[in-house]
Amino acid sequence: QTQLLGVLLAAASNFLISVSLNIQKCAHLRLVCETEPKPYYTSKLWWCGITLLGLGEVGNVTAYGFAPVALVAPLGCVSVIGSAFISVLFLKKTMRAADILGGTLTVTGTFLLVTFAPSVPQELTARRVQNYLVSWPFLVYLILEIIIFCILLYFYKRKAVKHIVVLLMMVALLASLTVIAVKAVASMITLSVKGKMQLTYPVFYIMIVLMATSCAFQVKFLNQAMHLYEVTAVVPINFVFFTTSATISGVIFYREFQSAALLSVFMFLFGCLLSFLGVFVIARNKKEEHLQIPFIDCGHIPGQKLTGKIQPDSHSSCYGTLNNEDDSVKSQS
Repeated sequence: QTQLLGVLLAAASNFLISVSLNIQKCAHLRLVCETEPKPYYTSKLWWCGITLLGLGEVGNVTAYGFAPVALVAPLGCVSVIGSAFISVLFLKKTMRAADILGGTLTVTGTFLLVTFAPSVPQELTARRVQNYLVSWPFLVYLILEIIIFCILLYFYKRKAVKHIVVLLMMVALLASLTVIAVKAVASMITLSVKGKMQLTYPVFYIMIVLMATSCAFQVKFLNQAMHLYEVTAVVPINFVFFTTSATISGVIFYREFQSAALLSVFMFLFGCLLSFLGVFVIARNKKEEHLQIPFIDCGHIPGQKLTGKIQPDSHSSCYGTLNNEDDSVKSQS
C-alpha cells in the first residue's frame, strides 16, 4: 500500500507538471497577443502555472519517500505524454497519429514498470543511509561517476565541446546524486512525521547539501542544452539519460533489485524500453512553433506581385520596408 501511494503520487505530480507547463505557455501566448505586452510575471495565469509546477515538484520529491527510485524516476514519462495530450486542449494543437502511438507505448511501458517494479518494504532510516554511503559498491560507483564527469567537464570547458550528449550526460550524472539525496531526505522526513525522529542525524543535512548542490549544477547544464538545441531533442534524450542514471543509482545505493527474480528484472527493463520508445515517438518530428507576427502580404497590394512581406516598424516613421527593396525597384523600372 505504501508503494502504491508513491506510484499514485508520482503519476499525479508529473501530470500536474505537464498541466502547469501548458498553462505557462498559454500565458505567454496571451501576453504576446496584447496591444501593450507586459512582463510574464505580471500575469495571474502564469503564476497559477508556477504554483502548480511547485506543487508537482513537491509531490514528486515526496513520492521518493514511499516508492523505490527505480519506480518513481521512469514515471516522469507521464509528464511527457500528459503534455502532448493537454496541449490539444490548452493550446489548440492538432492531435497526431504519432501522439496516439507514443501514448499507447508509454502507457504500456508504465504498466509493466508498476507491475514488475522492485518491492522495498524496509524503512530507510538515517543509520541505514550512513551504512549505504560507506558501502564499497557505492564508493566504486561514486569514483567512476566522478572520473567520467571530470572527463566530460574537461571537454566542455577546455575543448569547448558542447554536444547535446556531453551536456545531458553531465546532467544525468548529477541527477543520479540528486535522486539518491532526495530519496534519503524524503524518507527521513516521512519517518520523522510518523514519530521516528531522524532529523537529528548529521547525514540528513549532508544529504540536503548534496541535493541542493547537485540540483543547481544540473539546472545549469540543462539550461545550456535547452539554449543550444531544440526542446524536442532535449526532452527525450534527457528523459532516457535521467531515468537510466536514476535507476542505476537506486540499484547500487539502495539495492532495490537485490532479491528480485530474473523475469521481473527483464519485464521491468522491457517496460523502460517501451516508455523510452513512446517518448521518442511523441517528440519525433515535432517542430518548434514560433509566435505568429501580424504582417501584410505584398500580393494584396495593388500593383505589387511580390511574395515578400511588409513588417510593421514601430521605431520608424515608415510603416514598413520591403524585403530585397533594391531588387524590387529594379524589376519595376
